[in-house]
Amino acid sequence: MRLLLVAATVFEIRPFLERLPLTGRQDEQLSTYQYKDVTIDILIPGVGMVPTAFFLGRKLAVQHYDMAVNAGIAGTFNRALPLGSVVNVTEDCIPELGAEDGNKFLSVFELGLVDPDVLPYRGGKLLNEPLNELSPARSALIESLPKVKGITSNTVRGNLQSIERIRQLAMADIESMEGAAFMYGCLSEKVPCLQLRAISNFVEERDKSRWNLALALKNLNRLLWEIATSHS
Repeated sequence: MRLLLVAATVFEIRPFLERLPLTGRQDEQLSTYQYKDVTIDILIPGVGMVPTAFFLGRKLAVQHYDMAVNAGIAGTFNRALPLGSVVNVTEDCIPELGAEDGNKFLSVFELGLVDPDVLPYRGGKLLNEPLNELSPARSALIESLPKVKGITSNTVRGNLQSIERIRQLAMADIESMEGAAFMYGCLSEKVPCLQLRAISNFVEERDKSRWNLALALKNLNRLLWEIATSHS
């Protein structure tokens, strides 16, 4: 099995990497690790949609993967999701991609610039299907995770007015800075993919004393290890 793991920063997946032997390094963004018969390419493109799209697209153009995983932390709008929980983002979008029309916002789909039902979009959303090709053990792990809706933005929110504005554009459970770019690339290339996010904080006025980053990272890396090493 060949797995691609994409994370914006090494920091988010360091505990996972420390348990694996490094077998090669192509450049600053890409390195390869091995666990038994699982070859794991680690792509660290950097923060944001632009580097994620560039480095992911470059890699998918030359290498086939059985599965690609995007892993990282995220803030949640949904108070029912406990801090530290890991979620499976099965729907994502870029809600601010469009134009202002006075006090209204028009998406690129409403403007007629993009067909909302042309690959990889369905109804203007990036929708991920269940990973039927996986082993029963891996499938069970993934199916046990809460399925959530995400939004991807260049700026994560920490201002009440900004939070309310984005809520009016898209109802979502979590926000990230890379998820939609990852899903766009994988869905376009028909690579089975999984977007995992560990909840480090609620989306509210920024106050890091209220975050639980340590628990989010611990649970994220534990799940990554279980997915990578599960065979039965």
